[in-house]
Amino acid sequence: MRLLAGMVDFLDARLGIRELIRANLTGYLVPRQINVWYALGSVLLTLFAVQVVSGMLLLIYYVPHADLAYDSVHRIMNEVPFGWLFRYLHVVGSNVIVIVLLLHMLSVLFMGSYKKPRELNWLSGFILLNLTFGLCLTGYLLPWSQLSFWATTVATDVAGAVPFVGEALVNILRGGTMVSEATLGRFFVLHVIGLPLLLALLIGFHLFCIRRVGISTPPFASSSQGSTAGNPPPDAAAGDIPFFPNIITKDLAVNAFVFAVFMALTFFAPHLFIPPTAFTPADPFVTPPGIKPEWYFLWAYQTMKIFPSEFMGLAAQGAAMTFIALLPFIDRGTERRPAQRPIFVTCFVLGLLLFAAISLWGHYS
Repeated sequence: MRLLAGMVDFLDARLGIRELIRANLTGYLVPRQINVWYALGSVLLTLFAVQVVSGMLLLIYYVPHADLAYDSVHRIMNEVPFGWLFRYLHVVGSNVIVIVLLLHMLSVLFMGSYKKPRELNWLSGFILLNLTFGLCLTGYLLPWSQLSFWATTVATDVAGAVPFVGEALVNILRGGTMVSEATLGRFFVLHVIGLPLLLALLIGFHLFCIRRVGISTPPFASSSQGSTAGNPPPDAAAGDIPFFPNIITKDLAVNAFVFAVFMALTFFAPHLFIPPTAFTPADPFVTPPGIKPEWYFLWAYQTMKIFPSEFMGLAAQGAAMTFIALLPFIDRGTERRPAQRPIFVTCFVLGLLLFAAISLWGHYS
């Protein structure tokens, strides 16, 4: 114990770790009323950590070559000790991350937590969502199965709808006119280096923004209307409970619940996210019937089919995504209580129903 105390004293004298811990845990005050929805951010950090660890273990055996990729995944599943577990953790975890990310952003929208002074929190979170989609898309090709090959062909075809530069964009994405080994190499580098690096930097920026302006008070509390910026944040000054142990305990409880669901899906229902065509090697000369993208891209897939031209479908998606990204700069009102925002709540519900309806349409079309 004396050795440990001596080490802590050594580090504290040079790094000020005691003050750092006090300022960010026991001395960091947050609103008393924050609810379980606020824990989704910490759940996402846990899930991303699982992705990193399982991905690194898979990298030991995976071979990013068109002739060897499928066999290496087959070997991971059938010969490597617990390889099947790490692959299922990685695949199921990516889908759970998308679900939790969407729930996190929907809760932020519903509670008006994107409003001033948290515009950058929202914008960085929105970019994180799209980077996650990018990670899912690039990772989807790596098993080099029939499903991953043709789903990637469909997804990269979308870029061809961009006027003037569409064909060039498709060639850049694929490394040629067709999905090939060049595409596999590009997606592999993006999946294991490029996008994770950007994701880590953006998560750091997102956490910095949260720490800088403070955690928003839930709109159901009387003090939530029209909260403004400040350092220390006015919410925290009025709030009242230390981050540790109060909020960390709540975060751990929500993490445990989500992790239990995650494990149940991994052990008992992984094939919800891995259809039969994922167990057939890629064949560029045989197009499987009814090939479709993952569930979180179905809305985009169906939107491209609704409009008379792919460009119009792409433009509609771009307009919707731009509007969502810039929402904090468009909605400048200070009112955050849902009951006092009937137009917003109506649009929120209709938007959710539209998203679900178009996705189902895409699934069954």
